Amino acid sequence: MSLKKCCLIASLTLFSFIGAAQEGLPIYADYLTDNYYLIHPSMAGVANCAKVRLTARAQWFGQDEAPNLQTLSVNGRIGDSPSAVGAIVYNDANGYHSQTGAYLTYAHHLMFSRNEIDLNMLSFGLSAGFIQYRLDQSEFFDDGPDPLIIEQQISASNFNVDFGFSYHLINFYAHATVKNVLNNDGINVNEQGLSFDNLRTYLFSAGNTFSKYNSDYSFEPSIMFMYRDATEEASFDINMKVYKEMDFGNIWGGMSYRRSLDGAEFVQGSGEVSSQKLQYITPFIGVDYNNFVFAYTYSYQANSIVFNNGGFHQITLGYNFNCRREKYECNCPAIN
Repeated sequence: MSLKKCCLIASLTLFSFIGAAQEGLPIYADYLTDNYYLIHPSMAGVANCAKVRLTARAQWFGQDEAPNLQTLSVNGRIGDSPSAVGAIVYNDANGYHSQTGAYLTYAHHLMFSRNEIDLNMLSFGLSAGFIQYRLDQSEFFDDGPDPLIIEQQISASNFNVDFGFSYHLINFYAHATVKNVLNNDGINVNEQGLSFDNLRTYLFSAGNTFSKYNSDYSFEPSIMFMYRDATEEASFDINMKVYKEMDFGNIWGGMSYRRSLDGAEFVQGSGEVSSQKLQYITPFIGVDYNNFVFAYTYSYQANSIVFNNGGFHQITLGYNFNCRREKYECNCPAIN
């Protein structure tokens, strides 16, 4: 049986009740591959180089119509000014549902230190996005029509904005972002007109980089907390990233652990009702070679009840350009 058939009920549930498929760009662990701008607009132009990042994510190899995601982002300073711009385009497909979106970002960076040697910077960012949603109901059933479902393609579009700030103090950083600030009209999927208009998601990230004097290694523990306003769902990431300085750049890698704070109930074969909380274990590895970036990410869902035992594979390709000299005396990979 194809994944389309298996995801029919799930697709209707998402559109009718929780609206998660409409939230815009999905939030995975790709921000850890030198790509914080994907989730925090205030990170546009924060580095001493302008950045281009291309990601491709595929899930459940061997399944028809399995989830897949592609993103392309670019961001950088406007000349030598404290202002920056960025853009993101993406395509996200999952069974019957797909969405295509584009965001434009403006960010501004305020320096509080007396000079540019000691990093002390507050950044603000605002992204405006346009998203096109599509739900293909034309192939829902092989045994005849259903009176409650229109067997055709349904599409809708939404406009929304993300707003956030970042703070960098030498080796420490913190980010806070509100995604989908505006209320939107939901997508009606049946005669009941069920819809969802509150897509706000709150993100908070923080971390610090540690290293010994004259050591080629540095360590970056970090956390990320995510909360969806309407459904009151929450999850957190605990991350550890390790860098090794090389003559050509850096080799880095690490591990991320994501856990949901909300459980889902299911019925076992014995009839007993159990619950489990979503858990992801994500190792990743990457290399900075001169101005080029390559990274690979693998996510494994560590739950007893899963759709497929296969993992989630992602490739990140990047290029840095218009680089300035490293101005700050800090161990701050996102900046220098």
